[in-house]
Amino acid sequence: MKILLTGGLGFIGSHTAVELQQAGFQVVIVDNCSNSSEKVLSGIEAITGIAPIFEKFDLRDREKVRSFFRKYPDISGVIHFAASKAVGESVQEPLLYYENNLATLVYLLQELEKKEKASFIFSSSCTVYGQADKMPITEDAPVKPAESPYGNTKQIGEEILRDTCRVRPNLHVTSLRYFNPIGAHPSAQIGELPLGVPQNLVPFITQTGIGIREQLSVFGNDYPTPDGTCIRDYIHVVDLARAHVVALQRLVEGRNEKNYEVFNIGTGKGSSVLEVIESFERISGTPLNYKVVGRREGDVITAFADTSKANEVLGWKAQSSLDEAMRSAWAWEQAIRK
Repeated sequence: MKILLTGGLGFIGSHTAVELQQAGFQVVIVDNCSNSSEKVLSGIEAITGIAPIFEKFDLRDREKVRSFFRKYPDISGVIHFAASKAVGESVQEPLLYYENNLATLVYLLQELEKKEKASFIFSSSCTVYGQADKMPITEDAPVKPAESPYGNTKQIGEEILRDTCRVRPNLHVTSLRYFNPIGAHPSAQIGELPLGVPQNLVPFITQTGIGIREQLSVFGNDYPTPDGTCIRDYIHVVDLARAHVVALQRLVEGRNEKNYEVFNIGTGKGSSVLEVIESFERISGTPLNYKVVGRREGDVITAFADTSKANEVLGWKAQSSLDEAMRSAWAWEQAIRK
């Protein structure tokens, strides 16, 4: 069965490509390499022994999307990762985020709705909850006004999917609301590979640990949390990738209860920024140079998942601890600097 991964050379996409291939799916990757590298293809092949089919183009080009689906009429499912994803950048560049994250979604759905049956996994985010009223966050928690344009694109993306599924019974869609993916494949063949300055905490930590960055900035230590820093639910990227495979298999086999469903994908445990730094220091034996600076616009205080729905309905559960995820991230950082 042929599955399209948009943004499949990115951090989560590449790990999902590996898990899909190992589950017997044929993977076709589309990526414009704006925040990734074609070298990732050889990393995927090194792990699985199978080179994914790769097409390099920008999904914002509607005609190229159409010709892609003409070339591959046997695509039966899509996992849609391609998107801009930095909260801070989205505040500065809202129009880029609205074009990149919403136009591409519409173009894909316009092709899929022509099919007799299509499965679609949407890469959503816990940012749709904004600052949730209570922890842990369940799927029933209200979707709050977004704290950033990035978060808003995920909310609007979900609304587009919900509205489309209501009138297109041939479309079967699952939105996975990720919490914070970290780590790398245990082979150290693929991992998080930010171009330029990392936008996420863990690669900034590992780059600081190895000496590429001089110092890590911790944005605020005056939040109403036990140590004053923001709390997130950090999930190992391999656990997250496996959730996509389980969700896709469920759609393909027709086990979904409705044609639009939502699941939280996290560990169910919150860790503060300082706890993540301590985890790095513990697994690396390296003290980290960091300083506390002012708060960053768009950051919520605390977010961690109630994962019972994913555990019970999908039959998926995160396996790795924070230290295990951090150890894999550090092994990856060391591997790519050799």
